[in-house]
Amino acid sequence: MSNTIVSTSNAQSYAPSMSLDMAHKRAQMLTQIRQFFAERQVLEVQTPLMSQAGNTDVFVPSISTNVTVQDKPQTHYLHTSPEFAMKRMLASWKVAIYQICPVFRDNEVGSRHNSEFTMLEWYRPGFDLEALAAELSDLLATVYRQPQNLKHYSYSQAFVDYVGIHPLTASLETIKATAEENALGGLDLGEDRQGWLDVLFSHLVEPNLGYQSPTLITDYPPATAALAKVETDEQGNEVAKRFEMYINGIEIANAYDELADGAALQARFEADNEERAHRGLPIMPIDERLVAACDHLPACSGIALGIDRLLMVVTGAKSIDEVIGFGIGWA
Repeated sequence: MSNTIVSTSNAQSYAPSMSLDMAHKRAQMLTQIRQFFAERQVLEVQTPLMSQAGNTDVFVPSISTNVTVQDKPQTHYLHTSPEFAMKRMLASWKVAIYQICPVFRDNEVGSRHNSEFTMLEWYRPGFDLEALAAELSDLLATVYRQPQNLKHYSYSQAFVDYVGIHPLTASLETIKATAEENALGGLDLGEDRQGWLDVLFSHLVEPNLGYQSPTLITDYPPATAALAKVETDEQGNEVAKRFEMYINGIEIANAYDELADGAALQARFEADNEERAHRGLPIMPIDERLVAACDHLPACSGIALGIDRLLMVVTGAKSIDEVIGFGIGWA
């Protein structure tokens, strides 16, 4: 038997980025979440991490991998969320489902980002966004062990309060000028209206959200609809029926009143790929099975929540590396 003593420096070379104490807190939170859904009879499911189809979203880059199927090479994609496969289950079974799984996004590294992270995603047939927000509040109360009152704040009102312009009615020239006034004009975004709004939101609005209580930003511009429905608000503006939740300036969750129109979904995917071509990005294979399933989805709302970020805000961690086993530089 060797009596060699491993030095502290050598131990640091293989040690996890997460402490043992944090590992216990993470395990406890996952147990709480699973118990929460078990009590509500929401079925836990598991879907493949790889797919022949990829995410067409311009701003959500997929990680590709090479596989061999019956001696023939193929390109598959690690899922950026379990959404596509879960919706195929939902269209067939029409029952409430959830999943906790690793997801993958290319070129995401930072104090709040890791290329591999853990997502909780669940779908509720018969729930509108208000009912889903109430359930999210209950889930947070379970994790925090005390009631959580969610603040509802429209995207437009948040823009007016923190940026000083109305995002749905301001001219592109006004939006660009506002970016210039806030030293954000040096970007090459051209005539991309939503791109400019995204920059203003991330720099001037987002850092102020969710400090007194978790905050839901609602009624986004239709250009951000992704797989959500689009409706007309009380002021006659088209808005995406979705919300995002922020705590301490950090985006934690993203919810949709789910689109159930296969033709509209196909059109959105094709528009994404046109934009990708315009930007010189690879064209992504469209998930035709999801498009076929979309017409059979029950009326429902769904939500994706970042487990790692939630643990960060619950524990006060400053970096995502503190709440996952091995950060991107540790694996």
